[in-house]
Amino acid sequence: MGAPTEPIEELRPGKARRGMTLVEVLVAVTILGLVSIVTFGGFSQTMRNKRRIEEQADRSHVIRVALERMVSEISMAYVSIHVNPNPALQTMNTCFIGGRSGRAHRLDFTSFSHRRLYRDAHESDQNEISYFITDHPEDRDMRVLVRREQNRIDDDPQTGGVTQILVEDVLDLEMEYFDHVTGQWTDSWDTRELTHQPNRLPTQVKIFLTVPDERAVSRERVYGTRATPMITWAVNHAVYNN
Repeated sequence: MGAPTEPIEELRPGKARRGMTLVEVLVAVTILGLVSIVTFGGFSQTMRNKRRIEEQADRSHVIRVALERMVSEISMAYVSIHVNPNPALQTMNTCFIGGRSGRAHRLDFTSFSHRRLYRDAHESDQNEISYFITDHPEDRDMRVLVRREQNRIDDDPQTGGVTQILVEDVLDLEMEYFDHVTGQWTDSWDTRELTHQPNRLPTQVKIFLTVPDERAVSRERVYGTRATPMITWAVNHAVYNN
């Protein structure tokens, strides 16, 4: 006897295998397209948020570095009592002059903060520095925070030298000075005038930089810091006899 054979089921017309219809293909493609659009939109929004946060972080870093530089250089400010009484023979004048200038604050001062970039350069650590706000050289609708430095002090410590942009797109720069003689804060300082603060510097300087901020309700953001000059009285090399 041979091996038993399994019965073969005949394919009936109702049980025939069927592929996807055109309507089913269109529905599947439509669903796949919707899922792809939603996924791509989520990734695009994430990338935009990431780029915006990185730009905000970079801008905050630039502002904070600029303020730290201002604090460092203001802390090394000084004035000297040694000035030739004859204006025609004055070749070097030191100063610390701060106050409102136009639409924002301006500070001009002499300091010991200069750094020589080249070996054997005929330069000292003394310099003239200014901080002020002005129009952007290429965009008149934008205001920028500018630093001016001249590595040699001359008879006019408020002009000359080289300027560089520290922070772009700023609104205002404000400073306040603490007078340890009167015990009060003042919005101006001038070591040149006998009626102001001759031969002495403030013991503290408040710095406020206002910039646009699209996230804030007021559309402005204020960064603040404080500097402490180390030399508060004029340098005097005179020798006193007892």
